Amino acid sequence: MVLCIATDDSHSLSCLSLKFGVSLKSCRHLLENAKKHHVEVVGVSFHIGSGCPDPQAYAQSIADARLVFEMGTELGHKMHVLDLGGGFPGTEGAKVRFEEIASVINSALDLYFPEGCGVDIFAELGRYYVTSAFTVAVSIIAKKEVLLDQPGREEENGSTSKTIVYHLDEGVYGIFNSVLFDNICPTPILQKKPSTEQPLYSSSLWGPAVDGCDCVAEGLWLPQLHVGDWLVFDNMGAYTVGMGSPFWGTQACHITYAMSRVAWEALRRQLMAAEQEDDVEGVCKPLSCGWEITDTLCVGPVFTPASIM
Repeated sequence: MVLCIATDDSHSLSCLSLKFGVSLKSCRHLLENAKKHHVEVVGVSFHIGSGCPDPQAYAQSIADARLVFEMGTELGHKMHVLDLGGGFPGTEGAKVRFEEIASVINSALDLYFPEGCGVDIFAELGRYYVTSAFTVAVSIIAKKEVLLDQPGREEENGSTSKTIVYHLDEGVYGIFNSVLFDNICPTPILQKKPSTEQPLYSSSLWGPAVDGCDCVAEGLWLPQLHVGDWLVFDNMGAYTVGMGSPFWGTQACHITYAMSRVAWEALRRQLMAAEQEDDVEGVCKPLSCGWEITDTLCVGPVFTPASIM
């Protein structure tokens, strides 16, 4: 068993310690009871939540984990596992870069869990790996203009101020559920870059559900868009497709896999070189995770990219 400890995630966008994790003052009691009931505690885990702007929260949690390790060892538990949790940023524009967090973590590990101490250390890097792997394209299925009935507020050309409401074919109950869970405001990329002469209008994006909570983004300034236009959102790989639901008849989004032409050519050369090798033993050597080897059966990977960019 691994004992999960509470952390200071008060500044994180997604706080987990409210639900998971035990305070330091309760750890000894739990470790004693585990020993009493013959439950072996092998390590410590923690999770400071997602979107934490303070890397020092990791250092403090690692220091706390060291104290719990000492408690467990003193009570006879064989402690050898440390789980650093997840929530690591997967975008370049994050408030705190992954490299900054890694530097703080490595310094703390050198101090509290130095190399050769016999502890297996790992982290949960799902968000870091997949955030930038997916880009979402959605279409505008409806729009309406709402006049802002506020005296004294007029556009420069003298017309009445207005905001434009766009309805998309995806919403917060589908792929944009991160708006609810991560408290983010997605910013769309337009198909065509607007000219400097085009006026911008106060705009908001809404999903297809007949629900007042299905708001994807507000406070945007966009040029005049039309039904059928497409909007693109990058960095949509984490907690999106897997968290969606069929609420209000929302259909599962279609996924198209693509890779750059440079990457495709490099992969193709690798596969061609593998085919030319004369395997004396009759067992293929794996080149990547795309190869499957079962006993003497060796099946080469079949790559069918949906598009080559």
